[in-house]
Amino acid sequence: MKTSLLRIQSIVIKELLQLKRDKMTFGMVIMIPLVQLLLFAFAINTNIRDIPVGVLDHSQTSLSRILQQTVSATGIVKFTHSYTSIEEAQIAIDSNKVRAVFIIPQDVSQRLVRSSSVGLGLPASSKQETSRPVAQWLVDGSDTMIASTIKSLRNMPLTELLDKPANRNTATFETTLLYNPEQRSVVNIVPGLVAVILTMTMIMFTSAAIVREQERGNMEMLITTPLAPLELMIGKIVPYIFIGAIQVAIILGLGYWVFNVPFNGGLTQLAIATFLFICASLVLGLVISTIAKSQLQSMQMTVFVLLPSILLSGFMFPYEGMPLAAQYIAEALPATHFIRLIRGVVLRDVAVVDMSFDMLWLITFTCFGLLVAALRFKKSLD
Repeated sequence: MKTSLLRIQSIVIKELLQLKRDKMTFGMVIMIPLVQLLLFAFAINTNIRDIPVGVLDHSQTSLSRILQQTVSATGIVKFTHSYTSIEEAQIAIDSNKVRAVFIIPQDVSQRLVRSSSVGLGLPASSKQETSRPVAQWLVDGSDTMIASTIKSLRNMPLTELLDKPANRNTATFETTLLYNPEQRSVVNIVPGLVAVILTMTMIMFTSAAIVREQERGNMEMLITTPLAPLELMIGKIVPYIFIGAIQVAIILGLGYWVFNVPFNGGLTQLAIATFLFICASLVLGLVISTIAKSQLQSMQMTVFVLLPSILLSGFMFPYEGMPLAAQYIAEALPATHFIRLIRGVVLRDVAVVDMSFDMLWLITFTCFGLLVAALRFKKSLD
């Protein structure tokens, strides 16, 4: 028995020493719980504030401006853009510049007066007039959390503005939800799931690409070939582009047939957005592959990238609910930009060029990452 315990002790000491020498694994032991704690404690926030919205003011009076200030004072929304037509406002929502537009009618003064008159029990000219809301919200309903938050302003009291009680039988603001009027969460989840699954599989496949060649003893053969490092990197990622396309077809196809998720965009626009994201994810995997010393390390680093991609990209929690530091991290992740693109294409029928920032960011990330991977591979050969 004593001999057996000594043997077990020897194995335990050996494993601890090996873990101590493996700096990557030891770092992951510390960093993964630390990162998750920080993400959930600081970055993840379902109490959404300062949602970027636009305003379409048909009244252009001092009262309409006071109404905007009153709505903005709630802290839920933040007016960032002003529009002159409903078509311009619709394009802004489609291209994700704003999440909603506050439409103030030309007769807002009369509506406010009628609302306060009914609240005081005074006679009104007609029942139809008394039931008219003061203004209207045009909301991107594809994100159910954002839509629910803005809908909470529907019965917002205007007592301070009117200095009179308002009509409680009529909603203060009319709310129109675009693209997902029923607020079905699956409509928002399925396109985002494409980004999460592609992030997981594409990075995982290529993160072990170079390491696998080294562990199998194929690196010496690759060194002797006339392949340039950049050619090798491109050759490594091309086959996985077709795999990614198959995965997208499966997810969106099942989402359409099984869960009735609408597909409003064109296949060409979807193909462009998907191609850009797959390339960016594969290149990120190649960069990890040039850093990792073993396939185990490559998997650990993949998990380290995957967690923020799920939590900070807008897949589970709205981007607007995150603090500024978390938003900066989210902007560095390819998944964040692809989720905006695919939701825009699939749900809102937006062209990729209309979301040029996200498109150009993925292109820049791919080119820069491919260059870094090629330079690191060449350095490792030396």
